[in-house]
Amino acid sequence: MAPTGPNAAASNGPTAQVTPAKGGRILVLPGDHIGPEVVTEALKVLDIVEQATGAKFEREFDLCGGCALDKHKDSVTEEVLKKSTEVDAVFFGSAGGPEWGTVQPNPESGLLRIRKRMQIFANLRPCKFASKTMVERSPIKREVIEGVDFMLIRENCGGAYYGNKVEEADYACDPWEYSRPEIERVARVAGALALQHDPPLPVWSVDKANVLANSRVWRRIVTEIFEKEFPNVKLQHQLADSLAMLFITKPTAFNGVIVTDNTFGDILSDESGGLTGSLGLLPSASLAGAPGTDLGRNSVGGVIGLYEPVHGSAPDISGKGLANPVAQVLSLAMMLRYSFNMHHEADSIEEAVAKVLDSKADGGLEIRTGDLGGKATTKDMSEAIQAEVKQLLKV
Repeated sequence: MAPTGPNAAASNGPTAQVTPAKGGRILVLPGDHIGPEVVTEALKVLDIVEQATGAKFEREFDLCGGCALDKHKDSVTEEVLKKSTEVDAVFFGSAGGPEWGTVQPNPESGLLRIRKRMQIFANLRPCKFASKTMVERSPIKREVIEGVDFMLIRENCGGAYYGNKVEEADYACDPWEYSRPEIERVARVAGALALQHDPPLPVWSVDKANVLANSRVWRRIVTEIFEKEFPNVKLQHQLADSLAMLFITKPTAFNGVIVTDNTFGDILSDESGGLTGSLGLLPSASLAGAPGTDLGRNSVGGVIGLYEPVHGSAPDISGKGLANPVAQVLSLAMMLRYSFNMHHEADSIEEAVAKVLDSKADGGLEIRTGDLGGKATTKDMSEAIQAEVKQLLKV
């Protein structure tokens, strides 16, 4: 059966053969508070993938965030920045906490500097339910939200968040700038993801072309790229403000791929995350290129990328064994899919997570941490996922 959503592989479903042994190099940055807890559990799933496939992942651990500030007086060292450009993927936990509230640079700045150094310009946020039972967690009515499945791509290295800023007592200015190369490369990521499906997924390009000059340039260049390079992909344009409203009233109408700039992407990705009801279930990827192309290719034929959960460091439950590891585990699945071309293993991890979360009435195990209304510990959830992955990969 052909995949029906942007998070499924193009040709390999959970029944496909195990990927031939390969592996690669990973820089692991667990970060702060619950970061090390959930990263540790996710890497246990990677151990199972290694056992099943014979692939070997060389893992190097280092510091980024508050932990780096404590040790090095900087949120990320030049050594770590250099390492981030020498690996096939970076696996990140979380950054920040109240103990660094007034410190400059702040813990989160380390991650921003890594993104800039790696030139991981395309941030991917899938919006879909980790299991069918999780529909009940959404603040949106079931009949409106059920079946939502889109990938939101946010341009991550340009726009109003970068450039030469002016900040005075009574005046401030943030230049909202985009060049043709910046727009073209993120448009190509959207087109490449759409083509991973048969038939290709539709793509929506989101802007404010009615009032912003940079948006008019964005719309024109995106249109040119799709007409020349992706003629079989249906491209549509949508104003950012109307999409924000339609996410609430008709979210499934945008099943497919959505691509937008840094500012709109920041806002819309948070809104799309809220649709599913829990940040503890949401993974993300930041890529340096388009899957299946030479742009951003790593040493093993995948895409250079950084993978992290959408949630923060949750200092209130740090060290208590209560953190939900699912978003970190699903970020691992995204890493296997995009950086290591291990589609079957990624699908199997997602299937295992769904089985663990689903209610018993839906054929699942109904194991859930506190953020999902359950009583399971981090270890409980992790061990259940590991057991399902072992079964699916026949370990």
